[in-house]
Amino acid sequence: MLEVKNLTKHYGEIKAVENLSFTVYPGKIFGLLGPNGAGKSTTIKSIINVIKPTEGQILFDGKPINYQYLNRIGYLPEERGLYKKSKVIDVICYLASLKNIPKDEIITRANLWLEKLGIADLKNRRVEELSKGNQQKIQFICSVIHNPDLLILDEPFSGFDPINQQEIKNFILDFLDEGKSIILSTHQMDTAEKLCSEILLLNKGKSVLQGSLQEIKKNFGGNHIRVSLIGDTNFLDSLDEVISYEVYSNFIEIHLANNISPSNFLKKLVEKTSIEHFLIIEPTLHKIFIDTIKNEKSK
Repeated sequence: MLEVKNLTKHYGEIKAVENLSFTVYPGKIFGLLGPNGAGKSTTIKSIINVIKPTEGQILFDGKPINYQYLNRIGYLPEERGLYKKSKVIDVICYLASLKNIPKDEIITRANLWLEKLGIADLKNRRVEELSKGNQQKIQFICSVIHNPDLLILDEPFSGFDPINQQEIKNFILDFLDEGKSIILSTHQMDTAEKLCSEILLLNKGKSVLQGSLQEIKKNFGGNHIRVSLIGDTNFLDSLDEVISYEVYSNFIEIHLANNISPSNFLKKLVEKTSIEHFLIIEPTLHKIFIDTIKNEKSK
């Protein structure tokens, strides 16, 4: 279990992270979310002991994080940090050796993971010759080859097509079954919504929303519907029942006033336009993210 207590990091007068606390439990995915510059990278780098906090504690299984525990942590960075001129197998084996894996096990584990990800035929190619997706697979292997107890994934699906995204998701879910603690940092709100049981939304270094995703959706409240309309949608601006709406390619998500019945609103829509689809929905994490950050900016 990872515990972050009152984490604070200042760079002179810049407050990168301010009084941040959260817990990541075994067998759970914790979503560390926020816009660019919110403090996610600073938080992650503090956990992996790359930077020292100004204040606060980071505990792993009840003890302070130090170099002894780093071999139990796997980190997949957003930026690719592979040695591009080296062969794939050499890069994997070198990075695995830094995680204190016995030498006689390294090549076996490397070959096993290359087979699992369907790229065993690329092991003697130079990293720079690989596609972005295959380079991301190599980084993924390097982050998990030592069988870490805590896995930190920063934009793990970057560069992957839908098939490979699903493949990596399946491995992540397997890790959950093994009781590993996972931190997921991503801008893909739909992915975070599907995978995370708890989230922390950061903005300007501070927590602005935190807790179980189920409770957050419940507490966020609202009266939301999704409709597919035929024709112009500008008439929605003149309806008193509508608090706000978002137009997407194939549908519109509408936030209704709390006292408005969706079924009565549907009757009103039918009088004004043709409707192909109508659904009462709970607010998406994407919607919660946008509205929360907008509210913070307006303060």
